[in-house]
Amino acid sequence: MDRRRLALIRSGGTGDGRLTVGSGYLIAPRLVLTARHVVEDRDTGTLWPVITVRVGHHLDGETTRVDAELLWTHPDGLDVALLQANREIDLPGAVRWGCPSGTAPVSYEGLGYPWAAKGETRAPEHLRGVLPVLSGGRDRYVLDQGPAPTPRTDGGNAWGGASGAAIFCGGHLVGVVTEEDHAYGARRLIALPVSSFAGDGDFASHVEEQTGRSFELSAVGAPLPRAGSAAERTPVERELETLLAPLFSRPDVRVDHARALALELGYEAVGYEPTSADLVAFLMAHPRALASLGEALAGGAKGETRAALTRLFLWARAGDCGALLSVNEYGALVGLLSRVCEKQPTVLPRTAGEALPYVVLPEALARPQLGEEDVCGVVERLEDLSDGASGPEGAPPVPALLRLVEYVAAAVGDGLGDDLRAWSDKTARRLGIQAGALGERRADAARWARRAASPVTRIVMELAHDPTAGEERYRVRILLVRDDGSHRVLKEVESEPKTPREAANSLSEAVFAATQEQGQGDHVPWVTVVVDRAGLDLAVDEWERPGALDDILPPWPIGADYRVSLSCPELSDHRPEREGDQERRWKNGRASVLVTSRTSGDSRQLVNLLKTKHRDTARVVLHGPADERRSWVLTCLVLGVPVVLWDRVACGFDNAGRLDILAPSGELEGLPERVRAFRSDSAADPAERQARPSLVWEPEGRLPRSEPLRLSDPWRGSYAS
Repeated sequence: MDRRRLALIRSGGTGDGRLTVGSGYLIAPRLVLTARHVVEDRDTGTLWPVITVRVGHHLDGETTRVDAELLWTHPDGLDVALLQANREIDLPGAVRWGCPSGTAPVSYEGLGYPWAAKGETRAPEHLRGVLPVLSGGRDRYVLDQGPAPTPRTDGGNAWGGASGAAIFCGGHLVGVVTEEDHAYGARRLIALPVSSFAGDGDFASHVEEQTGRSFELSAVGAPLPRAGSAAERTPVERELETLLAPLFSRPDVRVDHARALALELGYEAVGYEPTSADLVAFLMAHPRALASLGEALAGGAKGETRAALTRLFLWARAGDCGALLSVNEYGALVGLLSRVCEKQPTVLPRTAGEALPYVVLPEALARPQLGEEDVCGVVERLEDLSDGASGPEGAPPVPALLRLVEYVAAAVGDGLGDDLRAWSDKTARRLGIQAGALGERRADAARWARRAASPVTRIVMELAHDPTAGEERYRVRILLVRDDGSHRVLKEVESEPKTPREAANSLSEAVFAATQEQGQGDHVPWVTVVVDRAGLDLAVDEWERPGALDDILPPWPIGADYRVSLSCPELSDHRPEREGDQERRWKNGRASVLVTSRTSGDSRQLVNLLKTKHRDTARVVLHGPADERRSWVLTCLVLGVPVVLWDRVACGFDNAGRLDILAPSGELEGLPERVRAFRSDSAADPAERQARPSLVWEPEGRLPRSEPLRLSDPWRGSYAS
């Protein structure tokens, strides 16, 4: 990689001030390689008419500015382009092209201009990390970035502007950055491989014509790590070499195991004869190398060799040296858990909280369901969790990941559960975990599985308006509240505020997950929407979840599918005696109703009624002028009235009859269902809808409340205290 060939690309119109910023690389005196979308108007998909390029790096002095035009794009629409500058920029040297070979992860680097690195002007960022060859897919390289920015909260890309950056492995240009993978929190980029467009005849001819060289791809393999000089070796490396010494009776045994390990991890091992220091460098370089070597050695290990292996694994876990699982163990577990997710997508999230009640879990396990595509990330993050207290006499403890596997096995039953337990047994033996310690976790899981799960009786959706993200954006958290009083908080991986439709879709996913649980039944769920005072005006029941099956089913309001009512616990924080008033009204006033009319007068008279004649009344039906009704709603709620019903589009007392179809003074327990049925009829025939009822229903007893929605929880290696 030659920093002098770095290109900053600005594309725009002819005076409207809009532009696109991207990166590129000068591959010939007049050719710049970049991503196609860098020179496109994202709104229209058309190409920008004006393209300017600045070539060079600030460490080498002033950059060179040239105008450019689009010369080539891929005929199949791949996100890559060649720009032709209006004059030559002649630099020494030439670009070498390559393609990663083997299966071992390869180190990469590149230079680009991401949004996260900008100040008053765009500043270059040195991209660097690991390209895992086995990840990605066709026309797709995964780039696991080392230094990574914090994800943006405004919906933009932290890496925006890095698109078009050239990626190098072993000094060969192997790909072009095209996008940011949001699922990995700005820690992962996606690149288009050079091999996916190198076969295009026009591309090759342009490169050969302007460079005078034939276009060829060279294989680029990951080099086997070698030890540095004695002075360069760290105390950790020297300690690891000491721990490895008892495991090999002769040097040739060490070499044989090292060669086999190199082949297993995807390296070329011909002629590989590592010293003990070289083997240490190898084990430190690859995250699964140490566990994979230990797996090969543990099969027939006995006596002192077995004890030396256990010491090695304990040391590795304590020092966070490498991943918990070997390559084979990791692959087998991902396969088993993917089968679990395919058959029962709610099992892993449901069991995680039971198996690891004090652990701050990965965000993906706090969702209602876990997809097969999320299994790898979950396994890798659970590997990072610390193991807690050691077993008897200093024996290795049961890792958090194995505890979860035991609970999943208990939940799925025989067959797949047996396969998971067999995997757990084998992995525990390799780690030196005593059979009794694993047996205790297995017994705990079996007792949990025999216990009948308490059904979900209410789903709570907490909403917090985020004014910084736009008028209709909300932070959302969902709780599943069970009959036994316990609850589980569902959080989404995305911390971005949601639109009403996105919030409705998240709610529907949570409801579906709850209905899939054993013994849940098919009753219509009750959804309590927790809002602040301003949120009492929201027509949340009209928020629509998207249609299904390619719009065969139309979008449908959540208030038509579920019993949706509002709750405003914030008011209890301002008037603590409110909860006592609610409890009294629920106990004494379930049969009593206050229906406001012209005789109720103003707000002061309403207060008087609720403190005297209707001191114990549990239900108020509010009619009256729209400009006064909001203050009346707050008056009722602050004085502890648990059930308040009103028509949010009514103009005055003359519209009171619109709510009669709900029998607002009828049986109290059936009111939420009557409101749901009315909302469903209104959704089916909107033209006939007159009323738009809002219902506050504060449940008996305090709703569980989660931490503030503005907070995000860490997961890495954390236990909740």
